[in-house]
Amino acid sequence: LLGKVFENLLAAYNPETRDTARKQTGSYYTPRPVVDYMVDEALVATLAQACSPSDADTGFWQDRLRYLLDYEDAFNDAHELFEEDETAGIVRAISEIKVLDPAVGSGAFPMGMLHKMAMALRRLDPDNQRWATLQKERARKKADAAFDTKDPQERKDELNEISDTFERYSGDFGRKLYLIQNSIFGVDIQPIATQIAKLRFFISLAIEQEPDENADNFGIKPLPNLETRFIAADTLMQLKAADQLDLFRQQIEALKTKLTENRERHFHATTRRKKLACRDADNQLRRALAEELNAAGLPEDDAKKITHWDPYDQNAKADWFDPEYMFGIADGFDIVIGNPPYIQLQKNRGELRRRYQTADFETFAATGDIYQLFYEKGCQLLMPQRGLIAYITSNSWLKAQYGKSTRRYFAEQHTPLKLVEMGKDVFENAIVDTNILIARSGKNDAICKAVDIDRLPDKTFPPAENLWGQLRPREDKPWSAMSVIEQSIMDEMEAIGTPLKEWDVSIYRGVTTGLNNAFIIDDETKEELVAADPKSAEIIKPVLRGRDIQRYQAEWAGLWLIDTHNGYDDVSAINIEDYPTIKNHLDEFYPQLAKRQDKGKTPYNLRNCAYHEDFQKEKLFWMDLTEQGRFAYDAGEMFCVNTAFMMSGQAIKYLCAILNSRLITWFMRNTALNSGMGVPRWIRSSVETIPIPKITADRDALISTIVDYILYLKKQPSTDGKNLAYARDYLMVKYFERIIDGLVYELYLTDELHRAGKYFFKPLQDEQLPSIEEITGDKMSALRAIFEQLFDRKHPVRKNLFFLNSLEIIRIIEGKEELKIQRRPERDPLLALAGTLACDVTDIGERHDEYIGQALQKEMRGVDNE
Repeated sequence: LLGKVFENLLAAYNPETRDTARKQTGSYYTPRPVVDYMVDEALVATLAQACSPSDADTGFWQDRLRYLLDYEDAFNDAHELFEEDETAGIVRAISEIKVLDPAVGSGAFPMGMLHKMAMALRRLDPDNQRWATLQKERARKKADAAFDTKDPQERKDELNEISDTFERYSGDFGRKLYLIQNSIFGVDIQPIATQIAKLRFFISLAIEQEPDENADNFGIKPLPNLETRFIAADTLMQLKAADQLDLFRQQIEALKTKLTENRERHFHATTRRKKLACRDADNQLRRALAEELNAAGLPEDDAKKITHWDPYDQNAKADWFDPEYMFGIADGFDIVIGNPPYIQLQKNRGELRRRYQTADFETFAATGDIYQLFYEKGCQLLMPQRGLIAYITSNSWLKAQYGKSTRRYFAEQHTPLKLVEMGKDVFENAIVDTNILIARSGKNDAICKAVDIDRLPDKTFPPAENLWGQLRPREDKPWSAMSVIEQSIMDEMEAIGTPLKEWDVSIYRGVTTGLNNAFIIDDETKEELVAADPKSAEIIKPVLRGRDIQRYQAEWAGLWLIDTHNGYDDVSAINIEDYPTIKNHLDEFYPQLAKRQDKGKTPYNLRNCAYHEDFQKEKLFWMDLTEQGRFAYDAGEMFCVNTAFMMSGQAIKYLCAILNSRLITWFMRNTALNSGMGVPRWIRSSVETIPIPKITADRDALISTIVDYILYLKKQPSTDGKNLAYARDYLMVKYFERIIDGLVYELYLTDELHRAGKYFFKPLQDEQLPSIEEITGDKMSALRAIFEQLFDRKHPVRKNLFFLNSLEIIRIIEGKEELKIQRRPERDPLLALAGTLACDVTDIGERHDEYIGQALQKEMRGVDNE
């Protein structure tokens, strides 16, 4: 309930800033099932490492720990699951765990930790004997380790209080109380968040007490003071190290110890007098510590920060964080867990970028997100070589260019253990693709298990053990959850291909006008301008939008660009005075033209475009957001706006075929950054990584010939879609495109296809297909004849295309369930045709119903078919 309250507080609209606290802080409340999963995985991994028997089977040991932490399991007796020494080891390990949530929010993760650890103790140690003994042992050790010998009476009172707690409260109160005191810590930059987190913990303790009307204070033990367990501070900022610390180490360590002890006394203080005494002592100790640190070389400003930080001021927050000064923890945490905020560093005019760019983060990227810095900070806060980080964040860093530094950081310095790509439906109020990463501090050879929930048949979370694949963490490659066979496909593609950025090609974004309403005109406006002044035609060029770009061929919408360029190469900038009619048109928009940033030498000129001449070359256009590759070939003068990209250079038709193939669409789904709606983004940095195989001249010629067939067919005037010719021509295009898929598969996955007896290059080369230029006379009739020849049931190309889905590797790439063919395909033309086109039968029916039906009827003539 309090988590929902916090979420609603964040959603409150501020009419002055026209914003919400959620948007400003990037905070989202994590659903309970996700919290439980992350808590379980972090605790299992931590306990498995801390107390695993030397001769234990690792997998079975972890299974037993999961059973222990599972709310649903009917756990009866620890003796059924653990030996006596194993039980003692787990209880001790729990007592030593230290957990931090560095962006605590309303406390969902610390509360999840409290519940699970308390439940484990309840199951393992139902009478609290082991737990009470450990708390007394801890109290004695703390007293013995104190720099100044503790007051014997104070020590005796503390031990008596522990005994009294467990004698009076037989249930979870003693478990929770000492877990909160010794194991659980939280930080948040928002004071309201820490207040709600503390309230949750107060309530969690309060409900464990039963009132006694005959006892003093009704037998209710005053709740502890949590000010030094949940603090308001900027987790990402730290104090500078003192230069001469060794010279002052004894005095400094003594003051730190006293400060920690004083805060422990405050935790249990039950009267206002005791609380005030502890707070006064805290203030004096902080002043003394700041003076010693300043003498040791700590900058004066940082020393003042220590002096002025008052953990008991509930409305203040520190603009720095140090776990040793604030929590008394110097050797790191066992678990750092949470859901850090998602805010791009360049938002709010770069406020966060300026704040953190000098904070010495290895993973800092000006175009990155604040959660990347939380990843690095979280790892810094872990115990070396054993601590565990568990975060849920946006998954953009897995594939985006700005995430490369974070990928490198984990790949080189830490050990990812599990990656779960969650998709976009995790947070109720955010459309963001998320991932859960669990990683160990320090580098070892552990295998990282990975899974993509959206790819699972039933999208079950958490996923069954047999559905997990693997991740090979590499800083120079995007990260994606893949099965072993998917990883093998990726390896083969990278082994045989050369990244597109190493080809002799140039890739650019389209023209940025700064004001499309002025510079992009329709046919009617263009004709009016040219009629008024024929010279206007010199600088009016056809232009494409992203939505106009289709596979192989763009569907130009009759739009034109007023190309008042700013000059390029040896060509001078357009002087608008030479085109008075166009100037009159642009003058209608002059106020906006003058204010825009994307302008050239005058408000009438477009901004600099050094690659202007490339729009006149042979090229490919493609759009950014699309489920599948949509690369359109063009050999004339055609421009595109900045919602699309353009590529010119070598082997353009060959690249057109490769990039439009299903295999490359699969590659991009696994490597490219996704939009908020889960659609791959075909931006330059992603497309440049596509591995393209070098190819022989004869194979290049074959692929270019089939591309020409597709281009010619797509250029033909469309009929009204209500005749058999339309259906046949549509099937021709789809069939030639499917042939391209087969050729691309053979280029990349040669061994797999040949082992299955599937060849495409050889039977097609044997046909000696004529180029489109070599076809004389009626080209359409010739192409129909070629189609009918290749589409014959007995032709090896058709047979191999139809049976492609019998290969598991192809089914994985194309996302198809295993084919269940109960009749011979040549006896079922409907199935054969659908399989050949790699379309669902329902999809064909929805789009072309009766006309495709007519083609199928023709196909089935003379066939005895039920």
